[in-house]
Amino acid sequence: MLLKRPTSLPLLAPKNGGICAGTMLPFSFSSPWRIVDDCGGAFTMGLIGGGVFQSIKGFRNAPVGYKHRLRGSMNAVKIRAPQIGGEAASRCGGGLFSTIDCGLVKLRGKEDPWNSITSGALTGAVLASRSGPLAMVGSALMGGILLALIEGVGILLTRYTSQQFQNPSPFAEGPSNIPH
Repeated sequence: MLLKRPTSLPLLAPKNGGICAGTMLPFSFSSPWRIVDDCGGAFTMGLIGGGVFQSIKGFRNAPVGYKHRLRGSMNAVKIRAPQIGGEAASRCGGGLFSTIDCGLVKLRGKEDPWNSITSGALTGAVLASRSGPLAMVGSALMGGILLALIEGVGILLTRYTSQQFQNPSPFAEGPSNIPH
């Protein structure tokens, strides 16, 4: 079955409003499209990060001379950066993390930081599953702690920035200073 993405914004908007978790969009994607969107973002980050890393690695491993080094750098980026981007999209968080997160949202019926923290822990455990139970527990702890730190910083920043935009009280000096 081929899913067709709706193109008009009113079809995507939830009835009660809200913001899609993981993005600052004023509407919520349905879960399949959110997973695809997150995979695309992870691929792009992996492609850019892999491109930078591989360009440095190719530059250092090429023969002496700037022409050779620049050519080696470009060849390393062309060969390896798309592979790193694909790995980031499929395994390292894009698809797996979003799938678990959307599953938890559906299962629990609400979007809160606990979904992301649990998704990070489960993603870490699944990615380390081939290394045995001890590695799974360690990776789950690291994934959960990392996502807890990210969610905590996000909550703190939201609280800090929301205090900047509060309207000052019109009677800050007291009503006795108002002329009659």
